[in-house]
Amino acid sequence: MALNLLRRRWHKITAIIITVLVAIVLILSLFVNSYWSPILSSKVKDVVLKSSDGLYKADFSSAELHVLRGTIEIYNITFKPDTAVYNLRKKQNLAPNNLVELTVKRLTLNHIHPFKLYFQHKLEIGEVLLEEPVVNISYQLNHKKDTLLKNKQTAWQKISKTLRSIHIGSILLGDIKLKYEDYSGNKLSVSEFKEMNLSATDLLIDSTTQKDTSRLLYCRDIIAELNNYSSQSPNGLYTYKFNHLKLSTRESRLNIEGLSLTPINTDAFFARSEKNKYTMRLDSLRLNHFDFLNYHKYRHITASSLYLSRGSIEVYGNPRHAKPTSDRVVTFPNVGLYNINADMEVDTALLQHIDVFYSEFNEKSNKTGTISFNNTGGRFLNITTRPVKLQKNNICTVDLNSMFMNQGKLNIGFAFNLTDERHSFTYKGHLGAMNLKILNPALRPLSMIKINNGTLKQFDFDISADRSTSRGKITLLYNKLTVSLLKEDTVLNNLHARTFESLYANVFIIKHDNPDAPGVEPRSSYVTERRDSESPFFKFAWQTLLSGIKPAVGLNKKKIDETAALIQQQKTYLADRKVKKQQRILRREVRRKKRADKKLGLVN
Repeated sequence: MALNLLRRRWHKITAIIITVLVAIVLILSLFVNSYWSPILSSKVKDVVLKSSDGLYKADFSSAELHVLRGTIEIYNITFKPDTAVYNLRKKQNLAPNNLVELTVKRLTLNHIHPFKLYFQHKLEIGEVLLEEPVVNISYQLNHKKDTLLKNKQTAWQKISKTLRSIHIGSILLGDIKLKYEDYSGNKLSVSEFKEMNLSATDLLIDSTTQKDTSRLLYCRDIIAELNNYSSQSPNGLYTYKFNHLKLSTRESRLNIEGLSLTPINTDAFFARSEKNKYTMRLDSLRLNHFDFLNYHKYRHITASSLYLSRGSIEVYGNPRHAKPTSDRVVTFPNVGLYNINADMEVDTALLQHIDVFYSEFNEKSNKTGTISFNNTGGRFLNITTRPVKLQKNNICTVDLNSMFMNQGKLNIGFAFNLTDERHSFTYKGHLGAMNLKILNPALRPLSMIKINNGTLKQFDFDISADRSTSRGKITLLYNKLTVSLLKEDTVLNNLHARTFESLYANVFIIKHDNPDAPGVEPRSSYVTERRDSESPFFKFAWQTLLSGIKPAVGLNKKKIDETAALIQQQKTYLADRKVKKQQRILRREVRRKKRADKKLGLVN
């Protein structure tokens, strides 16, 4: 009984103690909340000012500390640059290229340790959540490399008199509204992003991490994700979009999925532009070892490799054929690399499973022809515009493999000189066996020629070229080639064979085999092609190959001229025969009339 009484008293004492402790905690929480809010406000503002050298100011309307939950909630946060300080730094050539402005409706700090902050001067936070963040970033190229000051201090050195360290386990920003203003070009470019998420892990500013190059902005990893982005080109001709983008600073990797470039409809496009029309789709684009910080600061593109996987590229030649007013040497890859006006260094670019199509409308046939390079893959090496890199290696090499018209295996290698004022390059390739009739979908509308029969055994070429001239050797081996020359039937909107001309072509022009017989040395063509200033890169390359293909099949200029003269002679002969026939018909009619009149006694 005494034991039971003792137990009841103990429970009552325990209940009283717990009640008192709860009351004390509640009183302390109210006190701490009212006491710590101004301290927190002061600490935050002081840290932001010191770490940014006075460039940025931070403020918020109110803060609530919940001791029992270990949480702080801060409302209506603003983080803005001081424009007076920024303009002063611009005059001193010390202004950053990027300015950031941030507003947040509510910021929640979980798993905080306020007593560590007060007694140990360590800001320790487990998680930071930002609700409805709105970010405005403006970019202006104030300088092209880091500006070093003699008394340059790290972020930790700037805050060390106030705090020993800052550690945040994770930072989460969801559904960010981002506006990006780029003043670096000829005119302002504005981009707006939605459905964007940002997270950072293990932010640590202390004496051990102040010079840790494996961290970006003192974070172990920063991950940015953007979903369902779509925008238009400034001229309104294209829409570009992607399904998902992800950037990880720890992996130094940028992934883009579902990337596409789509033009407006064909008629509207060529009514507004004299350029070719492009359509592109890529399942995946990946940039490895991407130096995001240098790109963010100075637009320097540095990466170890670029992967482009599964997709298609379609080019539609402009049917207006307007003569260019400037030299189309700008279309050469080794010229275009510089014209994008970017500081770039990508060691390797790899293509996998890309289909390439080129289409062109021919006014003579009133038809569109298409050539295709299916399942294209390959490798680009040394894609750079940096002088230091080019001093060591000034050649960009490209090795490609493809299925030409989805049948013939094509291997081709390019080498582009990136420093030669003549913009020199070489290309060498091999096309394997294929049925030549597979070329008809392109040849019929574009050349008004139909291949009736023929088998390609191999096609080899080795060309050296620059901005004005190309030279090289071309060998085309084939069997049993016959063709038909076509003409347009405007009534039926179709193409029909020109029987007479086709007969002459097959009898007098076309060489049906190469080599002509077993054991005979194959014919090869040595070509020299002059480039017109209006010829772009691919047209120049194709004209060079064509100048070697024509004599290989018998279409050399002398033979063509002789046959044309023969055809013209035959046409003249047929025209004369027609005239003489009409004259004979008229003479017969006159004689018949005279005999009829004589019978009727109309004439003596």
